[in-house]
Amino acid sequence: MLLKKTKTLCPVCGKILDADIVEEEGKVWMTRTCPEHGSFRHIYWSDARMFRRYQQFEELGRGIANPQRERTMVGCPNDCGICNEHLSGTLLANIDLTNRCNLSCDFCFVNAKACGYIYEPSYDEVVSMLQLLRSQKPVPAPAVQFAGGEPTMRDDLIDIIRKAKEMGFQQVQIATNGIKIAKDVSYVRSLKESGLSTLYLHFDGITKDTDPHVAQHKKAIDNCKEVGLGVMLVPTIINGRNDHQVGDIIRYAVENIKTVRGVNFQPVAFTGAASDDDIMKERVTIPDLVERIERQTDGIIRKDDFYPVPCVVAISDLVEEYTGKAQIRFTTHQHCGAATYAFVTEKGLVPINRILNVDKFFEAMKQMTEQLQKGGSINRYLTLLDGVKNLHNSIRESEQGDVTQFWKLLAKTIILQDFNALRDFHWNALFIGIMHFMDRYNYDLERVQRCCIHYATPDGRLIPFCAYNSGPVHREKVWQEHKKA
Repeated sequence: MLLKKTKTLCPVCGKILDADIVEEEGKVWMTRTCPEHGSFRHIYWSDARMFRRYQQFEELGRGIANPQRERTMVGCPNDCGICNEHLSGTLLANIDLTNRCNLSCDFCFVNAKACGYIYEPSYDEVVSMLQLLRSQKPVPAPAVQFAGGEPTMRDDLIDIIRKAKEMGFQQVQIATNGIKIAKDVSYVRSLKESGLSTLYLHFDGITKDTDPHVAQHKKAIDNCKEVGLGVMLVPTIINGRNDHQVGDIIRYAVENIKTVRGVNFQPVAFTGAASDDDIMKERVTIPDLVERIERQTDGIIRKDDFYPVPCVVAISDLVEEYTGKAQIRFTTHQHCGAATYAFVTEKGLVPINRILNVDKFFEAMKQMTEQLQKGGSINRYLTLLDGVKNLHNSIRESEQGDVTQFWKLLAKTIILQDFNALRDFHWNALFIGIMHFMDRYNYDLERVQRCCIHYATPDGRLIPFCAYNSGPVHREKVWQEHKKA
């Protein structure tokens, strides 16, 4: 059964092709034909029911008011930066600070050591990229992540972090393998003092066979705990290698909840050469992963506890309507990722879905926004108050305890517009997310067009994540053009 039509790439030559997304025997497949290399059929999502459920959360963004270019005849995704047809603003920006690295991981997006040259933008070039991100309209990019290579190999990383905070980035992160973090707690303290918000730490498992550097990773977490720096665990999940430890990774995060703020699973993307056999054996889709999470947590976290990223647009639309100020909107494609929250309590892990009827909650948010739009400026506070009363219907007694604290937090955030209260929420809950970046075997241009994670480049462009790292692989072109002499 045909679910939709889209555009994709030939996995051999990269030619833009028409593609069908079809349902067959409960799974979702991508099919296409290249006039030169023939027909291809690859798994897109392994659960058609879950695919259709997520489809209901589709949200088309409004793009940005100051795009970098008009779309050209070459077409998406070959002519990036962000053009007038891109539908999402920058939610999280990435800046590659270097392609140097002190490890050689076989599944690395960037294959940094194999380049044979150094890419490392100057401090002034980095500042220029940050300025580009903060000039975005109607909402400047709120978060930046410094990546690479290994960003801690730069001597001026602390100065760069400090500058980003001065420029107004609410969240400043580094994506790191943790090797230097594990060696020197005073260095970690300096990172925290300079304004670093979160450490995105490569963490593939809890044993040496799944994560050869697990000892250093755990030491890095201990050092972060000592200085009060939050950590997000980022496991690359490969079927047959470490997919049997996703439950153990979550349990480790729970045990270290004072430091570990969440787990952001990333199913492997085949950005290098891969055979059809490799893909069949090692591919993990989002439905595959949530099924493993449910099974390995003994049903504490369930498959249906997860929601697609754009579900939270209802919240930002309400805030935008009430305050009159443009908000960041999470309008990434509904099949790019999934997430949930779970509270760590004395009685164990309690998913937010045991406290909140999530579907009714988001529906109540939408109704509040519609009422505010109809009511004009008169009695907006009363309209909001009445809406919050309706929200209470989406709160139900937890299967494992009292929900009073959660309700007070929610009311404080919405009624009093005290968004600092959300900080308390994040520090009492564990984020569990999945982001499945694309490769040339499941490339969907619809997803590229709605991407919210953009790379900034020294030549003044913003490039969606999966256009930068796979497909046309703009990363290699950018690095080559701006390599050190």
